[in-house]
Amino acid sequence: MEFQRIVITGMGAITPVGNNVADFWNGLLNGVSGAAPITHFDPEKFLTRFACEVKNFVVEDYIPKKTLARMDLCAQFAMVSTMEALEDSGLDLEKVNKERIGVIFGSGIGGFTSMMDSAISFIDNNRTPRFSPYLLIKVLGDVISGHISLKYGFSGPNYITSSACASAANAIGDAMHLLQLGKADIIVTGGTEASINETAIGGFNAMYALSTRNEDYTHASRPFDSERDGFVMGEGAATLILETLDHAKARGAKIYGELCGVGMTADTFHITAPAPDGKSASASMRLAMQDAGVQPEEVDYINMHGTSTQQGDLAECIAIQNTFGDHAEKLLLNSTKSMTGHLLGAGPAIESVAILKSIQDNIVHPTINLNHLDERIPQNWNFCANGPVRRTINTVLSNSFGFGGHNVTLLYKRYTE
Repeated sequence: MEFQRIVITGMGAITPVGNNVADFWNGLLNGVSGAAPITHFDPEKFLTRFACEVKNFVVEDYIPKKTLARMDLCAQFAMVSTMEALEDSGLDLEKVNKERIGVIFGSGIGGFTSMMDSAISFIDNNRTPRFSPYLLIKVLGDVISGHISLKYGFSGPNYITSSACASAANAIGDAMHLLQLGKADIIVTGGTEASINETAIGGFNAMYALSTRNEDYTHASRPFDSERDGFVMGEGAATLILETLDHAKARGAKIYGELCGVGMTADTFHITAPAPDGKSASASMRLAMQDAGVQPEEVDYINMHGTSTQQGDLAECIAIQNTFGDHAEKLLLNSTKSMTGHLLGAGPAIESVAILKSIQDNIVHPTINLNHLDERIPQNWNFCANGPVRRTINTVLSNSFGFGGHNVTLLYKRYTE
């Protein structure tokens, strides 16, 4: 069967370093850290008191108050990033066949904060059962895609994926596959997360997964650095408009790039820790390249999972070494999370936006806070630690790995006729 080619024709983003694609990309190129003291709650009693929150976001500028009552913050982020992406795509919503447009989003936790806030209110009010009729609507992850389809009348495939920190990558991969099979002409896809709350911070603190660099938070997210002490929580969303090439060309759409391959594997090692040999992560990268018909030496750049944890960073580097051998020395490598923090299930979506901007502009953003490369990592690899690197970018891998052993690699290429 000859599959259709899939291209990206629109993008939107709400992130800790910029509330639209232009500002987000400018923040990355300038090495801006999104870390700051937590404002969503009083973190004084917590081991970690900072995170990468979205800043200066006035949701009422985009969504009516009546609708907001039914939406968790993660759904709000998804809606606003989608509004930007659809506008960017140039789609004429009065002329397209909405039955051929789907919505597939990824979120690791969904409306977790709404559930937690409601439980706290229940206890504080002497366990009096006064719950909002919108509570479960706000909590359920699937309403993220539901809200978007309802607003725009998109009645194609509609669901969310949930695979921890690989959630958005699975959503984007599913969207690609459905489009290839002719199940839709366009799919609105991406990821969203809004989990900077007491339970999430406390839970990750209990696992010793978060950085506790409270007095130096802008330098806390430091992937691959020998002094890294855990990841920094982030929040936000990004949306990609995926479209079959024939449909995009027929309407004269601009094209940011092509999504050519997806690899998906499982570690089967540990529920939270990555397999130290990187075997399944390597297999994920190989499958993505095989899917796209790309050889390892054709890859220019890898946007790494790079969360800033001791085990995760090292395991990913081992996987890259085993996959690329000597070619690893020629790759550009970086971690968007050094600036945005770890957006959990939304991470792969905002990182995809960064990749597509790199392809468009032929520049790769830096990995900040990398001052002393871990001695266990090859010292001649290029992590773009000294600032943005200008180079022609044609083929890029995006790695995303999640609790539960989920591995997903996406392969993006420069679009050519």
